[in-house]
Amino acid sequence: MTRNNLTVICLPPQTPRKSIMSKHLILLASLGLAATASAADITVSPSEANALTNSIPWDMKTLSVAPKMADASQYSSNDVKAIFYEGLPWKGKPTRVFAYYGIPTTDGKAKVPAMVLVHGGGGTAFASWVRFWVSHGYAAIAMDTSGCTSNPNKRHPNKRHEDGGPAGWGGFDQIDQPIEDQWTYHAVADVILANSLIRSFPQVDADKVGITGISWGGYLTCIVAGVDSRFRCAVPVYGCGFLGDNSVWSVDFEKMGPEKTNKWLKLWDPSVYLSHAGMPMLWVTGSNDFAYPLDSLQKSYRLSRGSRTLGVRVRMGHGHGDSKEPEILAMTESLFMNGVPLARITKIGRDDRNAWAFAESAAPIQKVELNFTTDTGKWQDRKWQTMPAAWDAKTGKTSAALPEATAVYYFNFVDNRGFVVSSEHEVIKP
Repeated sequence: MTRNNLTVICLPPQTPRKSIMSKHLILLASLGLAATASAADITVSPSEANALTNSIPWDMKTLSVAPKMADASQYSSNDVKAIFYEGLPWKGKPTRVFAYYGIPTTDGKAKVPAMVLVHGGGGTAFASWVRFWVSHGYAAIAMDTSGCTSNPNKRHPNKRHEDGGPAGWGGFDQIDQPIEDQWTYHAVADVILANSLIRSFPQVDADKVGITGISWGGYLTCIVAGVDSRFRCAVPVYGCGFLGDNSVWSVDFEKMGPEKTNKWLKLWDPSVYLSHAGMPMLWVTGSNDFAYPLDSLQKSYRLSRGSRTLGVRVRMGHGHGDSKEPEILAMTESLFMNGVPLARITKIGRDDRNAWAFAESAAPIQKVELNFTTDTGKWQDRKWQTMPAAWDAKTGKTSAALPEATAVYYFNFVDNRGFVVSSEHEVIKP
């Protein structure tokens, strides 16, 4: 809210999510309503909740059952197992999903938390990603969402197998096909089935399962967070909703034309589903991400109903990197292993040119940075600059005088572990 040049943003508390059981039925009208709602506008009546439940195309009752799996030992290593598990039918034929999974060695008494790992465009199931999480005491599963297998001994590991589902990414060219034959439908189902499988293992604590995905995997993570309420936390890296606004896929939508674009967005844009996400979410991205710009990211995280944490690094690169940003592990350890949580920003605001924010942190804040840009126009091309901000550890307040002509700004809080938590950005000059 803004009064007399004073801008204050009070961050919302976590809102409980109502349980959703989905049926295989599409109501495009209700999907359109969900896609255009803002965080402040979300008030769901019983009749609207029922319509939204029916509008989700995935049958959670079916997908919540652990799928049958078969060993794929030719792809396995000593510490990471390769498998195929049953997916949903595609074009009337059964499918299988390739995946790696690993479980840490324990004393057999305590169960372990688990992570579901969703790769991005051009990627596949990564054994190294599974290995990373296992080394930190987690069970983990990484599946391929485009009907491929992975062979780390080959330069080009992605190879389609005969029982694979539709090819990625986005499925823009599949929009006229039956819903159950399109890529997003299958990819989301593959992820949910991976959750059902990993949580069925006797070594896994089913109440401590999280999900993270990168790029197209972040996109899928956003959708899954709104569909599968069994996840305890969700971490999209780069991915978000509102792809029809100004994402890198604007050219694809122009080629599709308005009618097909509108159909795709109402079916498969994460903004349709994020208002149902009730678990804590950590959003990791860069200030100049080429695919998912900051304005779309902001509209996306404001839709989710659970607590949210942001990690926005200036000019962070876009790539797989096995999605090992330290804040992801810090978040899951705070939820699953009594670890030290990330900083929590409680209030942000601006008094004319003086920007400020309050934060709480169990780990001492080492420094606070003001990130700002004087550029307007295309988000991906804006030049961001960084300067120190004042930090008062006693009051938990940071402040900084905004440079002249600042168009957009946000704060980065860095604790003594080097972990970054960001405030929401504020647009002063569109």
